[in-house]
Amino acid sequence: MHKTFRTRRIALLATAATGSLLLSACGGGSASGGDVKAFTLTINDDNHIVQQELTTLGKGSCASQNKALPLKIQTLPIGNVDQKVQLLAGQNALPVQFAAGGTPQLTKTLDKAGQVLDLEKTLKDLGVWDDLQPAAVKTVENLYGKFNVMPYQFNIEGIWYNKKLFADHGIAVPTTYDQLVAAAAKLKGAGVTAFSADGKEGWPLTRLISGYIYRELGPDALRAVADGKAKLTDPAYVKAAQAIADLGKAGYFGKGVGSIDYDTAAQQFLTGKAAMYYMGSWALGDFNDPAKNKIGADDVGFMPFPAVAGGKGSADQIPANVGLPVAVSAKSYNAKVGDWLSCISKNYGAASLKDQGTVSGFKPGGDTGTLPPLTQTVQDTITRTRTSTLWFEALFTTKATETSQTNAASLVTGSLSAKDFMQKIQADLDNG
Repeated sequence: MHKTFRTRRIALLATAATGSLLLSACGGGSASGGDVKAFTLTINDDNHIVQQELTTLGKGSCASQNKALPLKIQTLPIGNVDQKVQLLAGQNALPVQFAAGGTPQLTKTLDKAGQVLDLEKTLKDLGVWDDLQPAAVKTVENLYGKFNVMPYQFNIEGIWYNKKLFADHGIAVPTTYDQLVAAAAKLKGAGVTAFSADGKEGWPLTRLISGYIYRELGPDALRAVADGKAKLTDPAYVKAAQAIADLGKAGYFGKGVGSIDYDTAAQQFLTGKAAMYYMGSWALGDFNDPAKNKIGADDVGFMPFPAVAGGKGSADQIPANVGLPVAVSAKSYNAKVGDWLSCISKNYGAASLKDQGTVSGFKPGGDTGTLPPLTQTVQDTITRTRTSTLWFEALFTTKATETSQTNAASLVTGSLSAKDFMQKIQADLDNG
């Protein structure tokens, strides 16, 4: 799942085509749903999980749908997906399903041009809307403004912790941010690195900033920035960056956080050298792998980012993402496509858990097999979640995202102030 996340993250940094060019290219006619001869999917070549699961469904639970409209998959390198989607949209030749754009803007532009199927209406008409996880629906809506992509992958984020280290040092699982800081101080005092973090790439540090922002200001706080109703330079937002900078100043990330990469950070946690690790549920593959997880899966616990005293948010509002989601062509839709979408909605959730050990945005309505306890914990958390939040850069421009992540280590090492950190990002947002 590590690779899956890397794929998604690379995609999120891609630059979508300008809306005006794409809209003008989409103005002509197109083949109707009656001309569709296959249930086609264009997707990045290293997203094996979705490819394999749809293929498995086509041979099993969805065999009749596959016979009526055969599944055909085209794969492309991740860097070519957006370009290919734009090209096909301009030719009115989109496949039935296609990987949504690396940034939400591409899908929004295609939707404005009438190219993207309204999946909320469609799945409600098909009677399978209730097969979706509410948290996944909310996450898609947060990203795209409406529900118009299939959530074949769904990840939640939070703080994973070493149960044994907590017990050895008499630390209860923190439910407030003040308790989290106190726990970090106690661990450091005992010679234990409190937080393992990938400072080299930066995003695991900025996830902590958004966690604080959402708990302090509520789940719509970064949407307000994207909509121009607030700025990252406003005192409440700078306060969040300062809170994470303070963790670094106190030494809670250990030494050399700016040179620690993803794999090193994971290893620090999995070998017991760090007590806490902010990461998404895509890390379950590593946690459930005895060859990688030296502390043992039974000693890994999960807690949401804790509440901030007096804040408007709450710890049951879980950060989430839908990987690189898949949109459906509005102009290719017909009854046979609807049959496929119905079958997928009913069966994908359980099948993905059983076959791949991965969590999706569909409810697991069938046989999931015996799940590892950590995977079950994630699935149970998702089932309970009604409100999800996004990651720090989710609604940023590509330039602002780069600025945020490349300066995160400087924030926590003290070479860049919280005010200047937020100012740099806001300037990129202001300049489009």
